[in-house]
Amino acid sequence: MSREQRCLLFDWGDTLMRVFPEYDGPMVTWPRVEAVPHAAEVLAAFQSQWLLALATNAEASTEADIRAALARVGLDRWLDKIYCFRGVGYKKSSPAFFAHVLADLGLEPRQVVMIGDDFEADVLGANRCGIRALWLNVQSAEVRQGECYDTIHDLRALPSALAELMGTTI
Repeated sequence: MSREQRCLLFDWGDTLMRVFPEYDGPMVTWPRVEAVPHAAEVLAAFQSQWLLALATNAEASTEADIRAALARVGLDRWLDKIYCFRGVGYKKSSPAFFAHVLADLGLEPRQVVMIGDDFEADVLGANRCGIRALWLNVQSAEVRQGECYDTIHDLRALPSALAELMGTTI
């Protein structure tokens, strides 16, 4: 399967970049921003084989704000597309959000995998639209597994988790 025929859709906050609850407003204006551990190496490893996109419910940031925040930590160059609440008009828990993403990408649900830290919005929201998902749970040892989802505790586990979730199609 070629790069244009599949997409990894990453959540933004606490999946690719750390959220600091003490800061308000667009992340690009925060005095401190950080990529989550191993985000750059994982994006770099998958960039030649998968379209890489970001999906966020952040209400304070536009796509340009998100790109600028990503640039502050060197992640912007890896992401092909950004889907944000302000641009799409729906939250990730809504099927309309994922329908928009699929239509824009020109892909079927089976060609996309969502990776995020919010089990309800990222995992179950994607699953409701037929998109498989990986729950990035760095907060505890809890593992949740189902027909269309699994759990990882570190982004470095993404390659093996994808292989298991998608079978031999990766």
